Amino acid sequence: MDGSSPPLYASRVKVYPRAVSGTWRRVKWTALAVLLGIYYLVPWLRWDRGPNAPGQAILIDLDGRRGWFFDVVIWPQEVYFVTGFLILGAIGLFLATSLFGRVWCGFACPQTVWTDLFMLVERLIEGDRNQRMRRDREPLTLAKAARKGAKHAVWLVIAAATGGAWVFYYVDAPSTLLRIFRGEASSEVYFFIGLLTATTYTLAGWAREQVCTYMCPWPRFQAAMLDEQSVIVTYQKWRGETRGKHKAGDSWEGRGDCVDCRLCVNVCPTGIDIRDGQQMECIGCGLCIDACNETMDKVGRPRDLIRWDTLARQQDREQARQPAPWRPVRARTMLYGALLGMVAAVMVIAFILRGTTDLSVQRDRSPNFVRLSSGDIRNSYTVKISNKQQQESLFALEVRGLPGATLAVAGASDTAASHLAVHADAVGSFRVLVTVPAAAAPAGSQAVQFIVLDASGHETATHGSVFVGPAH
Repeated sequence: MDGSSPPLYASRVKVYPRAVSGTWRRVKWTALAVLLGIYYLVPWLRWDRGPNAPGQAILIDLDGRRGWFFDVVIWPQEVYFVTGFLILGAIGLFLATSLFGRVWCGFACPQTVWTDLFMLVERLIEGDRNQRMRRDREPLTLAKAARKGAKHAVWLVIAAATGGAWVFYYVDAPSTLLRIFRGEASSEVYFFIGLLTATTYTLAGWAREQVCTYMCPWPRFQAAMLDEQSVIVTYQKWRGETRGKHKAGDSWEGRGDCVDCRLCVNVCPTGIDIRDGQQMECIGCGLCIDACNETMDKVGRPRDLIRWDTLARQQDREQARQPAPWRPVRARTMLYGALLGMVAAVMVIAFILRGTTDLSVQRDRSPNFVRLSSGDIRNSYTVKISNKQQQESLFALEVRGLPGATLAVAGASDTAASHLAVHADAVGSFRVLVTVPAAAAPAGSQAVQFIVLDASGHETATHGSVFVGPAH
């Protein structure tokens, strides 16, 4: 590449967002407070589940292989519930995007929320946009170093609290916090707190808008979910152009309402100019609306030069037509709504039908069968019964599809198969011996069903397996 060729990559132009007040700024502060409050406080909620059960309301217990959500316990074999919630979240995001554009990015995305928090700290310590720009141009002084150091110290504290809060969803929060400060926590706890501290500090403090522009895939395919009826942040070009400076007392004839104050650009967290039209970098936060309304109030022009609107209504206004009503119900949103309802219904039904007992049966393959001295044929199985209740339960085990078969539990009495005790919220493992008289033994393999019955004799779980006999 010769010296006259343009560079392949442009250097980053640092964005200095200006503070702004208004409706959408208040909405964003409210969303920030609510979301951060939920994130930081939920691990500290207590929930009494009785003895031998964790007292944390929401706990993903990796050691115990359980997910505790108040009175609901999710077992490893019920991971399909997690999958279902992820699908619900994805479809819900598609629906929200088709209705309101990048509302997730602008108000609820973790990158947006934590970046807003970090920028608030930066603004309180170093000042607003012009002060920060001026200080960055000045040579390093003791006062400048003190401000920078204080800002980064607060950032690190927030980042460490963020990493700690994430870990607290997987361990008991109060006891783990004490162990952390005493130096008694596990190496895994310190590692993940350190990792999440570093990522939060880097992404929210340094990368900021670059995450949205370059790292996140969502801006690149969310356009496929938008149409002319999606409500997005728009600039009314027909009203704002031709733009230019305006002095008090000057006529507004022959010119647009935009006075080119660039306040909409200065408050944008990604540094774009909404007047250039729809752009991938726009996160739909609405701060440019507040900034423009502030300017319109000062110059005495109508508000909402920048506004939430649909492209279809903007085109109607540009052509001096009465804007058509917004159509939230259309083919795209009906499809997403139907999918959302279907997945939600399936999850509700699966939750209602979920049992309190699970059964798994694994047949021993070495040897395939044993011929006893009486000529009877025996197969052995490893049977695991999951008791999802919060109290110890007694179960009975039966086998069907094998006439004349008898069950016994290795190392126990003959009646043990009808009195299998499993502790509360635990898995009982039993070695079960199934014996068939020689005359009734199948030639080769035969399908059988293992049945678990509760203390009242009701079937609670079944599992298919096979019984293998000698080939005649």
